[in-house]
Amino acid sequence: MKRLVLAGAGHAHALVLRQFVQRPLAGVEVVVVSPEPLAPYSGMVPGWLAGLYRFDEIVVDFPALAQAAGARWLQGEVGALDPARRHLQLADGSTLGYDVLSLNIGSTLRPPPARHAEMLPLRPLALLRRRYEPLLERWAADAGERPFVVTAVGGGAAGFEALLGVLQRLRRMRPDRVVQGALVTQGNQLLAGLAPAARRAAHRALARAGVAVQLGSRWSESADSGSDVVLWATGAEAHDWQRDPARRGALAVDDAGFIRIDAELRCVSHPQIFAAGDCASWSGRSLPKAGVHAVRMGPVLANNLRNALAEGAGGFAAHRPQRQFLALLATGDARAIASRGPFGAEGAWAWRWKDRIDRRFLDRFRAIAGARHRDASGPAAAAARTGGAEDPP
Repeated sequence: MKRLVLAGAGHAHALVLRQFVQRPLAGVEVVVVSPEPLAPYSGMVPGWLAGLYRFDEIVVDFPALAQAAGARWLQGEVGALDPARRHLQLADGSTLGYDVLSLNIGSTLRPPPARHAEMLPLRPLALLRRRYEPLLERWAADAGERPFVVTAVGGGAAGFEALLGVLQRLRRMRPDRVVQGALVTQGNQLLAGLAPAARRAAHRALARAGVAVQLGSRWSESADSGSDVVLWATGAEAHDWQRDPARRGALAVDDAGFIRIDAELRCVSHPQIFAAGDCASWSGRSLPKAGVHAVRMGPVLANNLRNALAEGAGGFAAHRPQRQFLALLATGDARAIASRGPFGAEGAWAWRWKDRIDRRFLDRFRAIAGARHRDASGPAAAAARTGGAEDPP
């Protein structure tokens, strides 16, 4: 029996498993490996930071999804790869062989050490809850009276949305305390790539929240000493094993360590290895590290994994990235900014639109988990467990 290993609990792998539920993969052992069972959906993380969602409302339950797809979920994290022997080594030292491997492991961040402020990197997403919830508990019990300063480092969507969300949450929890915000970016423009109208709306949202914006500035000792919490949201970085030749073997990566893939989402050096989302480097042109691209890759990846396991019995599909896509940025106050191509606007309507899109995406997976739970706990299942027969209607 062949073995397919899905390493990582990213958006693309969620869609792959959903397709396997709808069209079971016969004669193949599927193993899903991820460091955490609950994988946050990136589009809803800013709303969770702001307190607009509970954590359980923004996650995909990967063990439940894997079970519904006839797969086995294994808690673990990639530590190294031996492409020649087709072995995946996990961080705990165990190894997992594969016939076909798919990597959807996201990216990470390497913030500098902070001497004074508490550093809160926004990647990897699966670990963010462990860092953020203790911060909220300490904030609720903090008896101090001086202003509390939150600084975001990074001028992209992640830093912008996270800062506004965290400020809203802290101020709502403690209206008796002054909470100040700052955004530091070495770029000369905030949210580069968005429509001019959307960038102007972003500056207005930051002004409403009382955020001091520092363009063309690097992280410094003074920013460290003047902050209580730092939200580190600079550019995505590849995981350690991807950057280390001794740990990735002959796997083809770009200069930053991201896995080089072709239009069929295959690694250019090893066609039995696929990659999608932030961990991958798209050939031909750079793609933003955005969840929308991983979502678009999902159906193509599912099709091509199925065909790779059938040894090319079917045709391989090519992924064609969108040159323009809709960006919806949350501002923490139940409003959002919409941007597509040259067009940009903002308002409460944009947040309602974003909320519907995000909830609809997660509902695809909740319906599967709910159906699996009903099947496992219904009368027929109970009868099977007790050895009896189901009563006729």
